[in-house]
Amino acid sequence: MDTKIITLILLGVVVSFVGLQSYQISSLKNTITGNVAGNIAGSSSGINTAGWTDNEKMNYEMHGTIPARAQTARVQTNNVPASSGMVGGC
Repeated sequence: MDTKIITLILLGVVVSFVGLQSYQISSLKNTITGNVAGNIAGSSSGINTAGWTDNEKMNYEMHGTIPARAQTARVQTNNVPASSGMVGGC
């Protein structure tokens, strides 16, 4: 009889942990989804992705890679002379 009670208690603890973790993962997914480039394309606080191709948007969303032409445009708007146009070159 004692082993049945202990088993039920342990089963209840495991089920409650699974429920808690499911809730935390669900709220984490909602937070991450709100940060994609497609959502910030129209806002003034994010990076303007209006002229980007779908592949460039995907690379930005998945890897955080900003296209080279967007980087040189940002440098030129800050009145800093642009380099030779090479990305990562010497």
